[in-house]
Amino acid sequence: MKSKRTIVATAGTNLGGASAHNRRVVFDALRLNGALSRADIARATQLTPQTVSNIIDQFAQDGLVAADEPLRGARGQPATPYRILPGGAWSIGVEIDRHRVLGVGVDLAGTTLSRRHCRLLSGGPQMGLPVVLDLIADIERDLKDVAKNRKSRAVPLLGLGIAMPGPFGTGNDTVPADPLLDPWVMREWHSFPLMEKLSDATGLEARLQNDASAAAIAEKMYGVARGLDNFVYLFLGYGLGAGIVIQGEIYAGMAGNAGEIGQLPASALGASSPPRSLEEYVSILSLCRATGLDAASGDLFEEMQRLCGEGDRKLQKWAQQAGQHLRQAVQIVEALFDPQTVVLGGQVPGPLLAEIARHIDPLLPSVSARHDRSRARLTLGSADMWAVAQGAAMEPIARTFDPQFRAIFKSIE
Repeated sequence: MKSKRTIVATAGTNLGGASAHNRRVVFDALRLNGALSRADIARATQLTPQTVSNIIDQFAQDGLVAADEPLRGARGQPATPYRILPGGAWSIGVEIDRHRVLGVGVDLAGTTLSRRHCRLLSGGPQMGLPVVLDLIADIERDLKDVAKNRKSRAVPLLGLGIAMPGPFGTGNDTVPADPLLDPWVMREWHSFPLMEKLSDATGLEARLQNDASAAAIAEKMYGVARGLDNFVYLFLGYGLGAGIVIQGEIYAGMAGNAGEIGQLPASALGASSPPRSLEEYVSILSLCRATGLDAASGDLFEEMQRLCGEGDRKLQKWAQQAGQHLRQAVQIVEALFDPQTVVLGGQVPGPLLAEIARHIDPLLPSVSARHDRSRARLTLGSADMWAVAQGAAMEPIARTFDPQFRAIFKSIE
């Protein structure tokens, strides 16, 4: 019997795919601009007034938008502005990292309604999965309490976003599993059917992304990159990663590993031989080695804040070295992607992030050094231990409402 032939083709669309895209376009216009009339939306999106009216009516019926007081103009009928109802839907995001689990529940405006964290038990997913499920259950209870206190109807949960450090699917079992130094320490979680287990247990669609991409989504939807379609987010966590946004969408690569910039050889960025990876100089783990902080401490963020406040010389020296290494990393990113800006953020205190950025200046010449620029080449993003969990919570919202080329295809109608 002949095996079925594999045919290579690009997915087509139908009316359902086009409708899904149009709904996302209208919602995005309201998210970026605030209250808009139907006529405003039609002009901005180039959709027909009838299409916009149908979409707005459906959003209103679903409790996603509400009408404000009509605005009376110089002539004609008053225009009624519509705005997104933040409480129209909620979502949950969870960051699973080497030593901890952080989770948040948010509304459509990105406002945090619940925030939970706990220590991740050793022993891989067999020991850690119950911890994650308990945390999600706690957040769901918090959200129900919010709805009860507001005396509002049951609010639908859009889904569950999960973020973990990559790289995924590398299968490097020869590397020793040092929980402080080993970049592959999450490999047991990567090979575990985590999304299936979480979806089965919670009834929510769960999707995985790396931590840098999650934080980049948060910046794109409600942070310093709001309204930008092309930027690269350098994320300083336990390691160093990059969230890449191209034409308004996260570029994940074939296996979700695009942006593992921390694995670049630091020798190419001014380090002496033998070559070491960039994240051995620019990461929270490298910071801990330089300052003597415990990378597994549950109070690590507070300890970093304390050292910042004390003007610790070891921390300052580390920040100087980190900035110098990142200087050429920014140049490489600009040469590869020609972004509107490079955003620097991470799970470190704000003053420390600013100190690192100070040592990145002056930026090296690149294709981004144009005279007609209206935006700085380097932009400081969020400096918050909750940035990844917040971004993970944004993923179900983006999945449902953000304009994406894939939304035109039948696969995600």
